[in-house]
This record gives sequence, C-alpha cells and structure tokens, in this order.
Amino acid sequence: MQRRASAGVRAGAGVAGVVLLLTTACSGGEKEGGVTVGEKADASVPQVTINPGNGSAKAQPEDGVVVTAAGGTLQQVTVTLKGKPVDGEMGADKTTWKSRTLRPGSKYQVTAVATSPKGKTATLSASFATAKAAKELDIVDVTPNKNEKVGIGMPIQVVFNRAVDDKAAVEKALDVRSAKPATGAWYWVSDTTVIFRTKNGEYWKPNQKVTFTAKLSGVKAGKKTYGVDDFDRSFRIGDAHMVKISTKKHRAVVEKNGVKVRSWPISAGRGGRVVNGVDTYLTTSGIHLTMGKENPAIMTSEWMGVKPEDKEHGGYKEVIPHAVRISNSGEYIHSMASTTWAQGHQNVSHGCVNSPPKDARWYYGWSYRGDPVIITGTKRKLAPLNGWSYYQMSWSKWVKGSALDRSVTTG
Repeated sequence: MQRRASAGVRAGAGVAGVVLLLTTACSGGEKEGGVTVGEKADASVPQVTINPGNGSAKAQPEDGVVVTAAGGTLQQVTVTLKGKPVDGEMGADKTTWKSRTLRPGSKYQVTAVATSPKGKTATLSASFATAKAAKELDIVDVTPNKNEKVGIGMPIQVVFNRAVDDKAAVEKALDVRSAKPATGAWYWVSDTTVIFRTKNGEYWKPNQKVTFTAKLSGVKAGKKTYGVDDFDRSFRIGDAHMVKISTKKHRAVVEKNGVKVRSWPISAGRGGRVVNGVDTYLTTSGIHLTMGKENPAIMTSEWMGVKPEDKEHGGYKEVIPHAVRISNSGEYIHSMASTTWAQGHQNVSHGCVNSPPKDARWYYGWSYRGDPVIITGTKRKLAPLNGWSYYQMSWSKWVKGSALDRSVTTG
C-alpha cells in the first residue's frame, strides 16, 4: 500500500499515521490508492508518494523504499531504522529516490520533502515494517583477518552459513575498495564460498588499505532467505614480496618492491611416485600464494595413504621448523638441516622446498600471507584450486565464475 500527499494541511485521525505539511490549505478526503487531501487539489503543490505506505506490515525487504514526486522535485528524503539513516540514491531529475535493501523484521520511518517550481512545499511521513526472514544468510568467515598485513596476491575469501541460490543478488551486495585502484573479479568456488582476486599479473599495489563491504541486509538470497546483517573488513597490503624458485637451478630468489633482497640454495621434490598419472613427489610449477605459517609443522606420509611406520613404502613423520605453506597438497617452503648437502645441487624432497635453516627462519619471519611464490622447472602443474592458487586460472575463465560475468574496479 502506498501513501500520496497533495495540497492540504496536516492529515487528521482519518489518515492513520500519514503527515502532510503543505503551504496551502483546503478541505479534503481520502481516495483509493493513496491519500489525497483536497477535493480540488492545487496543481502548484507537488504530490509526494511513499511506497511502501504507512502502516504496511509485510513490506518486502528486497524492494526497499521508493519515494516519488509529481509536479516538483524532491529536496530531502530521510529513511531511518532505530534512528539511524538508511542509504539511498536520488534520481538525476530529483523526482525519484530509492533506498537500498531493508533489514527483515524491522520498523522504518520515512519523511520526504518536495518543492514545486513555484516554491510550494509538500512534506509526507510514513512508517512501516518489513517481512521477517524464514531463513537467514550470514557471513561466517572472511579471509584475510581484520587489519592483517598481507601480500600483493592476497585473495578475499567469503564463506556463508548456507547455500546461496541467487548468487547474482548476493554478489551485487559485495564491494571491494582500495586506495590504489585494481581490476578484479569474484569467482564462486561453491554454493557457500566466493573468492575475489585481482587480474592476472597485476596483483594489488603495495602499501595501501583495502576494505571489503557486504551490504547483505535485506538481500534475497533464495526462497524466503534473506541477509540480515551487513559486514565490513579492512586489511592492509604490505610491501611487494615476490619469491621465484627454480627447481632446475635449485635456487630461491626473493624480491621486495622489485629489488632482490636474498637468495639461497634449495632442494625440491625428487619425483618417482606416480598415482593416477600424477607424480606426487614432484613440486608443482605455477603461481602459488603463501597461505600460513607453522613452527613446527608435523609432516607425515599419511597424506599419500602410507603409515609413518611403514618405512618400506616410504613412510615418514617429521617435525619441521619454520614452515610456510604454499598449497593444499602438502607443499611448504621450510627448514631442512638434513638435506643441506643436496640444496643447490639435487632435488630430494617429497615435494616441499627444502631450505637452509638460517634462510628458512628469515623467510618465515619476513613473509606475509598472500605473497606470490612462482615455481618453475617441473612437469607437474599447480591446479587452479590447489590452496590459494587462483592465479593459475585464466582471467577470462575466472570472470566467467562471477554470477554477474563481470570484472570490477576497486578505486
């Protein structure tokens, strides 16, 4: 139900809750489809309409509030929830105003003021309630952490509490802003998880703030399913860290903001264990991202179905200091004192990047999560969804994973 104001004075008890404050006065009554005060409305006074109208108890949250003016332009529209203003957008011609989506199960107040070309003013107020959500959509996890300093490759990973049916509606509510603009896109890896990353080869610009906002309140994500709360998360991009590892040259080279700062000998995966056509003992080649740190990391052969005590079939269990994870298939850059004889000369590991203890310790303390680690020299390619290896996917395919099939600019 909508409410409309035209020429008249403050509405009486017969117009429940609707307030009309105008510059001219005349007798009046109600008409179907709204409220009109004045049998002969003054054409010089603008008409204001608020939808949903006063007293509505089941307004749809996804529809928001729409205010229109006829015979004049809107000067001010105020929508509040518990005294706090609600965002909205004024049309270019100032005859329409539309709010964002509304919180389910909530009461709103609206006041709109319009002025005619002759300077006459109309004011209309209304209050209404939105329908409750049978099922609520919430964000249960976001990576990176609040105020975390991260690498230039850092993805934003958003996990919801339930499957999202209308991914396009939810994605429209997600916004990423950075002090230094970047081109990026969202990619739905599942019905509950969506990932944002920058365009291949561009990464985030170093040393800046990035803010992720999800205006989910009132967004319809599925049948009787609505977002209830908004979410925001800010983090910082640190210096541009880049690690380049050659399994053929047996060497790691580390750069900071484009300048080489350290290099050390390494020993990568030796190969020789083929399962379903994949040599699981080879280090994967491709663009990895650092995912986390463990000191120590407990590494066992259980990942390949071999018990640690089964030495005959390659069983092992080791406690490894200063380990930085770079994939979900058990690959780390880590300290390994027992293979220093091979580092710089020969690949002898089960797939990890073995490093001298002093260099591994330095790298452990220096690196951020989200630093690119580019490994070359092996025939085993890193899969696009092995850990945070999202840059392994072509940009065109990544954009196709957006429910809106589009890239966005974060400026």
